[in-house]
Amino acid sequence: MSFKALSQPINFEQVKSLSKLTEEHAKIKAARDKELQAIMEGKDERILLLIGPCSAHEESSVMEYVTRLAKVQEEVKDKIFMVPRIYTNKPRTNGDGYKGLLHHQNPEEGEASNLIQGIAAVRKLHNKVISETGLTTADEMLYPENLEFVEDLVSYIAVGARSVEDQQHRFVASGIDQPTGLKNPTSGNLNVLFHSLYAAQQQQEFIYNGMEVQSSSNPLAHVVLRGGLNEYGENIPNYHYEDLLKVVNLYKAGKYKNPFIVVDTNHDNSGKQYSEQVRIVKETLINRTWNEDMKKWVRGFMIESFLEDGRQNADGKVFGQSITDPCLGWKATEELIHYIAEHS
Repeated sequence: MSFKALSQPINFEQVKSLSKLTEEHAKIKAARDKELQAIMEGKDERILLLIGPCSAHEESSVMEYVTRLAKVQEEVKDKIFMVPRIYTNKPRTNGDGYKGLLHHQNPEEGEASNLIQGIAAVRKLHNKVISETGLTTADEMLYPENLEFVEDLVSYIAVGARSVEDQQHRFVASGIDQPTGLKNPTSGNLNVLFHSLYAAQQQQEFIYNGMEVQSSSNPLAHVVLRGGLNEYGENIPNYHYEDLLKVVNLYKAGKYKNPFIVVDTNHDNSGKQYSEQVRIVKETLINRTWNEDMKKWVRGFMIESFLEDGRQNADGKVFGQSITDPCLGWKATEELIHYIAEHS
């Protein structure tokens, strides 16, 4: 086994000095984090929307999107709490070229990866969203060791379907202060999902970034339903009433803290047919009305949305269009947010 060092050991405190929040913006983040915690604990009944591009591949289009989102947030603030997806590690699923903002700051130019510059770009974008719009952000923990680079800037962490079975991701999730959404694996197996949830809600001892550590446990860890694939590669959604009821019963069967269910409206729930996200949200809102526990616990949606409908190639020539999974465009997004506010 051989690794070639491409940089000196990274000093985490020095990294955090890059794009550090001002005292004013740190207070804004702390206040929003407190609101989000109340939502996760059931003390605040608003709907949580984790919404934004599949991958935050370019700063100016992301900022244009989030600026628009902040205006809509103000209009629906009594019913909905929005956390924009600023997914800076999100690659193409098959690893074809683009690996996320951390690796590629200018994908349209096809430049070589520079991870040190990538860390700076990631921190700058999260900071800019907070400081210019007052919204706080979500990111995906694709690489557990990289969490230290952004943990002071983000309000929500997601663990993806291909990571949720990994013991390191589960253990690191147990030491995160932020609400942490655990997606069901690509198989759709709910038992695996709840094993991950149990692990994240316990104290754990393990090696992390070169140290032996003990985690605090994460009572705000929760499930995210994103559908799965059967043995023939066919999409098996898990947002229907019977699916949600299974999840409610699994929560009841265990000693889990703060039951909370987020429905991911894209991925294997929609078959990546981005326009289907609208129908999935509407069906889920109806399903909630038929069961009291569902109404209490199914209070989150994860929606892939950007300025323009669909997706494009990695050269990114269309401003505000995804270069990874296809996303819902702005007009349909704005209409959907208002629909949720009116029917939640």
